[in-house]
Amino acid sequence: MINQNDKAQVLIEALPYIQKYQKGILVVKYGGNAMLNPELKDMVMKDLILLQTVGVKVVLVHGGGPEIADMLKKVGKESKFLNGLRVTDDETMDIVQMILAGKTNKDLVNILETSGGKALGLSGIDGHMLIAKKLGDEYGNVGDITKINTKIIFDALDAGYIPVISTIACDDEGKVYNINADTAAAAIAGALKAKSLIALTDVKGLLKDVKDENSLISEVRVSDVKALIKEGIISGGMIPKIDSCVYAVRQGVERAFIIDGRIPHSILIETMTDAGIGTMFTNL
Repeated sequence: MINQNDKAQVLIEALPYIQKYQKGILVVKYGGNAMLNPELKDMVMKDLILLQTVGVKVVLVHGGGPEIADMLKKVGKESKFLNGLRVTDDETMDIVQMILAGKTNKDLVNILETSGGKALGLSGIDGHMLIAKKLGDEYGNVGDITKINTKIIFDALDAGYIPVISTIACDDEGKVYNINADTAAAAIAGALKAKSLIALTDVKGLLKDVKDENSLISEVRVSDVKALIKEGIISGGMIPKIDSCVYAVRQGVERAFIIDGRIPHSILIETMTDAGIGTMFTNL
């Protein structure tokens, strides 16, 4: 058990980080196993509430891939992916909208509220926050964000809420699109000029050797990413996640992180301690 002195030491170590983030914006992209495991989900929500309580303006951007896949299976529809993106025909789009803007979004808001936080559930359609165009016919109703209307997000933050944003968007005519959650979180963080973007994933971060979990690369300059892709260190499913981090940093976000959402209280460890646990991307 932690003694009183150790507890005090933890708080002292956190102080400069609290001061750094106070009144700044932290965008968290949430998905993966941390979203499926009830205990981890509860810890993530409590981390966000703690950050909100000490003055950090938290924005939660979420996906819902496993829940979408489960519903598609129930209706006898196969999940199809192309280049890591869910191919979204009209029927699939209806299910994506129902799950993301409905059940998943409201479940997260409910947990935050019952845990003592203040949360407001939003989708990219609300206030036409996320405007998009079709990415390509081969993807169906998958969109590429062209504009972000930040007013509704700032209004929620200024009123003391954690905006909980599901990643569906529309075009100027009202056509609805499915947006990749990593892409949406990076675009939102950039538009808000957030201090940090944190992407919760199912891996420790960027590994020099994917077979060796002890080969974590703790810091990467965005200018080095192309070389790391060429060397094969960044490959496969990590490419879009890292591309999102690079985009966010180049849009003015001070730091972007990929961290292991399977670790309890990973957000607090990354933001409020000297050690950190994932991979940090910076412009330096």
